Amino acid sequence: MLSIVYSAGLIGVDGFIVTVECNSQDKMPRFEIIGLPGQAIKESKERMISAIENLGLPFPDNAITVNLAPADRKKEGSSFDLAMTIGIMQSNRQLPGSLDLSKCCFIGELSMTGVLRGVKGVLCMALAARDAGFTEIFVPEENAEEAAVVDGVNVYGVKDLLTLCRHLCGKAAITPTRFDRNKFAAEVTDFPFDISEVKGQEKIKRALEIAAAGGHNLLMIGPPGTGKSMLAKRIPTILPSLTFEEALETSKIHSIVGNLCDGISIVTARPFRSPHHTMSAPSLVGGGSNPRPGEISLAHNGVLFLDELPEFNKAVTESLRQPLEDGKVTITRTLHKVTYPCSFMLVAAMNPCKCGYYGHPTRECTCSRDEIRNYLSKISGPLLDRMDIQVEVTSLSFEQLSQPGKSETSAVVRDRVTRARLFARARCEAAHAADPEISLIHKNADMTSRHFDAFCKLDEQATDLLRAAFDKLQLSARGYDRILRVARTIADLDSSVDIKAMHIAEAIQLRSLDRKYFN
Repeated sequence: MLSIVYSAGLIGVDGFIVTVECNSQDKMPRFEIIGLPGQAIKESKERMISAIENLGLPFPDNAITVNLAPADRKKEGSSFDLAMTIGIMQSNRQLPGSLDLSKCCFIGELSMTGVLRGVKGVLCMALAARDAGFTEIFVPEENAEEAAVVDGVNVYGVKDLLTLCRHLCGKAAITPTRFDRNKFAAEVTDFPFDISEVKGQEKIKRALEIAAAGGHNLLMIGPPGTGKSMLAKRIPTILPSLTFEEALETSKIHSIVGNLCDGISIVTARPFRSPHHTMSAPSLVGGGSNPRPGEISLAHNGVLFLDELPEFNKAVTESLRQPLEDGKVTITRTLHKVTYPCSFMLVAAMNPCKCGYYGHPTRECTCSRDEIRNYLSKISGPLLDRMDIQVEVTSLSFEQLSQPGKSETSAVVRDRVTRARLFARARCEAAHAADPEISLIHKNADMTSRHFDAFCKLDEQATDLLRAAFDKLQLSARGYDRILRVARTIADLDSSVDIKAMHIAEAIQLRSLDRKYFN
């Protein structure tokens, strides 16, 4: 008897439907799985045999062939166990042949006792199932909250194979798992840090606010102990809250790597990734024989912090150049290629030299000129050109450190940042309504030439100031664009429709530091 059930697989951040065809014939016993199964699927035979026998049923003593279609696409992972087991049981009449499973999608790994174990990427697969017209999705209990984020389908968290069989036969129904979107909207992230805890550094805090408002890349240069890492860790506390659409997009990536399996249904806070400088390029951008997202994709809609930037392998930092421009990364392999989104804020911190005290007002630098030059040359010009804001973090005096009281809290700064983004969003939506060729963007750092023409009109005074800076700083075309982007963000913080000379002046000040250290 032939039975057909459905499951789902993964390719990149997208799921795809897999048709599981199970054929059972009265021939010499054998058990084959075809359709380009990966190693984990080939090993599922013993799990399925043991799970069925632990139901008190004999495993069919005949010829069984399981085909995973489409047969020309590689299937990886253990998430097909449940669908193949249901198909085998139905094809051997251990489940009623009259069961209509055409609108059901089965996802999950089976243990040898019949208990379902959680799998990675359930959110992506549930979205694919919903979009393909399935109305009922069966997943392990561990993944039920995650899959329930997808609206328009009934998600059932299944404890074990016996519970599922009783549900399918109408003997004991499983209660669907529901996700309350209002709970997501009302959830307030409790950050362990606050920007008010940072003493002094008001100019740097202003730079951080501008960077957060526009999603701009930021480079901090300064001697050890000045608070560069401390400031970077507090950037997520001043970023606007994730919208539900952004949270869903971010959660899909974290679902693939298994970050949502511990009772987390959806990512509610903007990611903050801080990898060690010994990491490899594939760890950063993604890769592997079966490509998985790297740190830049895990930082999507959030912050990627690279501390001690020159200590990273140059091949690693250079691999950031294209993703920073495109907001996505494509990984190509022989059989297929995958694309992962990676729209993130790059925040980097570094010392001005190997000992850390080049240019320090009181401490003597012990590095030679060649050592300083070699250390700074680890940061290439093209990468430096992509850092919209470059600031020097200076040492604090005793009076500044010992001054009582706190500065503005993260909540106060975050309110200003949110208002600036809403101001920019309203401008972009109005322009898009008038001219659909002007695309909608989430932040000023994503502006293209069409946005510059529409949003960055300068008066004569601002134009003269920018022209002088262009000639004196020898800016590239990208550097010119970056200054305009930052100036547009500063104007948004002031709720100003026009970019004024004072906005251009502040943007130039936040851009000229590379000439002190790198020229």
